[in-house]
Amino acid sequence: MGPAPGDPRRSLSPAALRPADVLRVGSAGLRTRPLRAFLSALGIAIGIAAMVAVVGISSSSRVELDRQLDALGTNLLTVAPGNSLSGDTATLPTESVAMIARIEPVRQVAATGTVPDAGVYRNDRIPRMQTGGLAVLAAQLNLLETVGATLADGAWLNAATERYPVVVLGSAAARQLGVPEVNPDVQVHLDGQWFTVVGILDPVPLAPELDSAALVGWPAAQRQLGFDGHPTTVYTRSRDADVEAVRGVLAATANPESPNEVTVSRPSDALAARRAADQAFTGLLLGLGAVALLVGGVGVANTMVISVLERRAEIGLRRSLGATRGQVRLQFLAESLLLSAIGGAGGVLIGVAVTAGYASSRSWPAVVPAWASVGGLGATLLIGGIAGLYPAVRAARLAPTEALAAS
Repeated sequence: MGPAPGDPRRSLSPAALRPADVLRVGSAGLRTRPLRAFLSALGIAIGIAAMVAVVGISSSSRVELDRQLDALGTNLLTVAPGNSLSGDTATLPTESVAMIARIEPVRQVAATGTVPDAGVYRNDRIPRMQTGGLAVLAAQLNLLETVGATLADGAWLNAATERYPVVVLGSAAARQLGVPEVNPDVQVHLDGQWFTVVGILDPVPLAPELDSAALVGWPAAQRQLGFDGHPTTVYTRSRDADVEAVRGVLAATANPESPNEVTVSRPSDALAARRAADQAFTGLLLGLGAVALLVGGVGVANTMVISVLERRAEIGLRRSLGATRGQVRLQFLAESLLLSAIGGAGGVLIGVAVTAGYASSRSWPAVVPAWASVGGLGATLLIGGIAGLYPAVRAARLAPTEALAAS
């Protein structure tokens, strides 16, 4: 029977728990059973570590894949003249390169122009008709970085040398002409004139036509070889996400009067491969992340249910001393969240360490997205709270006499 009306005890209410009190009573179960808490947190940590490691290793692998695909020119498009309505070979306007450069997503533009009826020979005694399939091309200065070419020896054209009779040979052209290395005394014969070899290119996977070409400066080709200044191949690089959009406007931009006389290459198959890989990685990460979180949540729920069963005497004593149902519920919920936080934080650290070690062993860049670390810890707390809610409610529903009798 409760206090009679007017009894002072009727005005008494349970003391409210401050945040520090909640933390203290919530950690009491972890401190009194450290081994069980450690093993439970370890189970959660393993699940979160697996998720973070999978995300990290997959992200590191994707960065490495992107680097390799970039080297394959996933965002490289070429523009070339097609055929006119009469069937003759069309020409690109001399302003086409500048106009293409104005397309906002385009990052780099460079062009080469074929010098007609010009051949390259090792000396002036070789018959003019024996060109060996080698072409003479006028090249713009930024061609190398646009197509991803590198030099095997010597130097590339610059603002000074592009105006003089100097030439850079493609790898196959240098081999065919018998020029193994750059030497100030080495010259080749172009269209009846001597040009000094200043550089030799490595093979260019993205533009194999450059391997069998002799490249001269744009101004030198116009002044000394009769080049008309019309580009015959324009190389463009744009952002991966904008490749299709850029391709759609290249023809009209390069030749607004006759876009039907312009040929534009299709995007690289590597770009489609990258998109497919991105979709596969996304599905993999979501699936494994969900499994890892589910495992962690089951571990928390199992630990907390057992804890409630084993600590019924403690619950009964606290209820007898005046603790409310809400305070008991808050205690076990706080314990569940603490256990999840410890396991989640440990799992994130383990996952980052595993990612760094694996990426280092494969010479990959180590990448762990911030969302994986923060999201893993946040999701662990959410799952831990949900998993600990039922045991907390169950503990709060125990009557003091029932709990003490069960002990």
